[in-house]
Amino acid sequence: MSSHNNRQAYFNYNIEDKYVAGVVLLGTEVKSIRTGKVSFNDSFCLLDNDELWLRGLYIGEYSLGTNNNHIPVHDRKLLLNKRELKRLKAATKEKGLTIIPLKIFFNEKNLVKVEIGLARGKKLHDKRETLKKRDTEREIKRYLK
Repeated sequence: MSSHNNRQAYFNYNIEDKYVAGVVLLGTEVKSIRTGKVSFNDSFCLLDNDELWLRGLYIGEYSLGTNNNHIPVHDRKLLLNKRELKRLKAATKEKGLTIIPLKIFFNEKNLVKVEIGLARGKKLHDKRETLKKRDTEREIKRYLK
């Protein structure tokens, strides 16, 4: 199955915990995800009244959609059980963590799922460290070929 990753998330954040959530979508949104019209730029998760919302996720309009086509950027509800929601709420309040979308994919039942992560923002020197590590790994791979 195809999946779309939020590559910037791993560069800007240290991921401490991951969850898989269902997402409420319209039919044309599912079809657009299948064709790969997804962008995570500026997307984040927001807890509001014990519900988790995905804000800022861009899903392009479906090319064969009629006047029933969806709006590309709007809030989408994420589906988690109450225990997971309480855990996320506690982590964001007590530890100051952020909830960000990491990946959108189809599971084995062909349902759209979003992998979200509890994340702590990296400082500038941490980002430089990540770049150095990536460069050295790339150099090692070149020498091994």
